Order: sequence, then C-alpha cells, then structure tokens
Amino acid sequence: MRTARTVIGSALALALLLTGCADEDSRRRADGTIELRFHSLAWQRESVAATKALVREWNERNPAVQIRYVQGSWDSVHDQLLTSFEGGEAPDIVHDAADDLADFAYGGHLAELRGLLPEQLTADIPAAAWETTTFGGGIYGVPFLQEPRVIIANRKLLEGSGVRVPTVRRPWSWPEFREVARTVTDHLGEGRYAVAWPLREPVSATLNLGLSAGGRLFHRDGGGKVQIRFTDGDALVPGIIHDQVNTDRTASRTTLGVGGSDTLPGFFGGRYAMVPLGFSYRQQIARQAPEGFAWTVLPAPSGPGGPVQGVSPQTLSIAEDTPYKKEAARFIAFLLRPANMVRLARGDWMLPTGTRALAHPALRTPEDGWAVGAALARHLRSAPAQAVRGYPEWKDKVATPAYQEYYSGAIDRDELRKRLEEDGNLVLARYQR
Repeated sequence: MRTARTVIGSALALALLLTGCADEDSRRRADGTIELRFHSLAWQRESVAATKALVREWNERNPAVQIRYVQGSWDSVHDQLLTSFEGGEAPDIVHDAADDLADFAYGGHLAELRGLLPEQLTADIPAAAWETTTFGGGIYGVPFLQEPRVIIANRKLLEGSGVRVPTVRRPWSWPEFREVARTVTDHLGEGRYAVAWPLREPVSATLNLGLSAGGRLFHRDGGGKVQIRFTDGDALVPGIIHDQVNTDRTASRTTLGVGGSDTLPGFFGGRYAMVPLGFSYRQQIARQAPEGFAWTVLPAPSGPGGPVQGVSPQTLSIAEDTPYKKEAARFIAFLLRPANMVRLARGDWMLPTGTRALAHPALRTPEDGWAVGAALARHLRSAPAQAVRGYPEWKDKVATPAYQEYYSGAIDRDELRKRLEEDGNLVLARYQR
C-alpha cells in the first residue's frame, strides 16, 4: 500500500477519526437525516477524485442517508483505528487493508458482513479474494482493490542485453531471474545494476512473492493456533535477493533501505534496468518518466507453485458499534458496483477484485501494462499472514529488522530463521493465549 507523506496528515486523520461513531443520536441531524462517516484512505489524486465523486453521487440520490467523506492516511492507520475503536468513536465505514483487519475482527470492532451485502456483490468477488477478509469463519471486510507485484523494466536496456523477455504464460523462474540479472548487469557495465530492490518495508514483498516457491511461514495447527516455521520454500525468494545483492552484485545495495518511489530517478537515468514494484507504481512512472523513455511491465518470477503470489487487498468494513449497518452496507454496495469499481481501480492504478469490473476493456489494454496485471489476477491468493493475530507487531518488531539485516548481509540464513521463528513465535503466543 502507498502511504501518505506527512505526520501532519496522520494527526489530522486521527483527529477526524475521533469525531466518528459515538451514539445513534450523533448520526441524526435535526431533520432526521442519517449521516455516516466514511474514513477513506484514497491518496492518489485520481483516486481521491473518483472516491469523492462517488460519495457526491450517493448523497444526491439518497437524501435520507448522507455520507461524510473523512480523509485518512495509510501512515499509522492501525494505531489510529485502534484508538478510535477502543474509544467508541470509530467511523461507520472503514477503509483499510486486509492484512490489518485480523486484530480488529477478533477484537469485536468490525461487523460481520454475511447477510448485509447483496448477493450480486458477494457472487461477483471470487472466493480467493473473500478468503483475505475471513476470520474465524466470519467475513469482516469487502476486498475491492488488489495489487500484484510486477517488474517494471527499461525496455531498451533489457532488450539490448539479449535476454529472454518473460510473459505471463512463460515467466522467468527465480533461478532464471538470477541468471538474467547477471547477464543484464554485465551488459550495463560498471556502476549499473540489473535490479533495484526497494525494501524499506521488506516483509509483505518477501512473503507474498514467496508463495510461488511454496513459502507459507505461518502454519496453523488443529486447534487454530499459529506457529512460524521457516522452510526451504520460505528461504528461496529471500535467498535470491540476498545473493543478488551480496554475491552476484547484480542488485544495488543502496536501494534496500528506500521506498519504491526513491528508485525511480535511478531507473529513469539507466542506473537500474529493472525494479520490482507494486502494480500501482505505474502511475508515477507514466507521469514522471522522461520523454521517450520506453518502459514495460513484466510478471514477477515464478516458483515451483507457478506464478501465484499473495495479496492484501484494500477493504471496506463496517464498525460493529454503528446502529446503521444496513445503510452502511448499501453505500458499500453502491461504491462497488462494477462500473464504480472500475473507476476506483483506474483512479488507484490497481486491479478490481470483481470479475465483471476486471473484464472491462479499459483494464485489459496493453497500454501501461494493464493487460499484464489483468492476466495475473487469477493467480493472486490470500497473503500468508492474512488471518494471523499479532501480525502488525511481529512485522514491525521482528520481521522487518531481521529481513533488512539479512538482505544487507549482516546476518546469515540461519540467524534469519532463528529470529523469525523464536522471536516471532514469542510475539504470536501473546495473542493466542
């Protein structure tokens, strides 16, 4: 997920959240109109515009139930929501990511959605997407936008190196990708690299790409408790990245601590031939690339499990405390009509989960790599950590520093395994007592 850029934005979002749900009377205006607060995390200009336009359309058509748009921020959203939920002042309609919902769902803060949503909506979204928001047998969010990871490549540099250019039907394997990176780096010459891995936040990228190699990391026993086990499947993808940086010297060390946007100047300047990024980064590349710069979208490498990868879709949920769950569900159903889902997807440069929206011609054009993303959609699965309680704390305190040190060469694979398993299971145990 993209993040908003300032602490001020986070503080404002928190202040607005704290004016959210209180009691039924606070939502009724003097004329009897119901006002529901919609906490939106849209941040790209086109996405914000599309979302606000749909809110206006709803309000024009539904004078008895008005939606107040509240601009949120991806920065610290988990802490913002937790504070508002525990204070009984959460927004009625919550925009979040699927991998952030588990603690809120198990904590009783989100409404169970079965029976609230129209059958047309539930049937249109594939079961694999619904799995991302299912916790303890209940559904606590509607997954509506998803983002595969792809490789954005400098077409001239890639084709000039003579390597095979992958397709969705015939992607590179992970070992082949390592060999390709060697060939491309040799072609580029000193001081330039085949790959720039932006891994300031390495956990989701590592786990989601690792699904193709059979990595799961989180294993649930018969009693429902989760244990972390770092298997060979979990080690394949991080091992390739580690070796590209530290052994082959085909990936830049300096990009390990930066975000995706920070790699773009070097990419445009020819310092890197390929950058693995989320699908929505195409928007920045299309807007910022120098005139005449030729770029292309390639599928991520594939492992023994095929081109599958994990995703954590953007979601819409309803606060358990709101007495107007049916009205909130009606608004969500309106927002996620196929035509509207297409508008939201195009605004965020992401893929819709709905099958009818995904079939729209605008999302299947070769231009800007839309067709590659649409073809990858059927290979997307629930992220490994999706239903794991304590995942945010594990990610921040254990996994992020462990992966960062491993990728930089500061620790080896055995130490990575030890930290993820031993320290990680101590964190998860506190959430499973």
